[in-house]
Amino acid sequence: MKKEKNKLDSFFEQVYAVARLVPKGRVTSYGAIGKYLGTAKSARMVGWAMNGAHQVKPKVPAHRVVNRTGLLTGKHHFGTPTRMQELLEKEGIKVKNDQVQDFKKLYWDPMVELSI
Repeated sequence: MKKEKNKLDSFFEQVYAVARLVPKGRVTSYGAIGKYLGTAKSARMVGWAMNGAHQVKPKVPAHRVVNRTGLLTGKHHFGTPTRMQELLEKEGIKVKNDQVQDFKKLYWDPMVELSI
């Protein structure tokens, strides 16, 4: 069990490292991070990592990670129901009905941007 926990911790740290690279005013998806890390079907695990990101140092901009269509599916992990949206709007990202507006324009794909 300890070996599995270390593997999970390592994966979470990799997720946090990629999330920290998402520029202000841009968003990415759980699946995009998973794909970049070589685990294309791990969007849910990336989501789990983001759920715990608020306690991690250095800080992880978890608010910039949304679902594949731009929905703020992780918003209930931000203390208040509107906090994720407030953080995105502070960076100039418009959100309406929990959906990032101009999602395709603002989308940051680590496979492209970090060209491995």
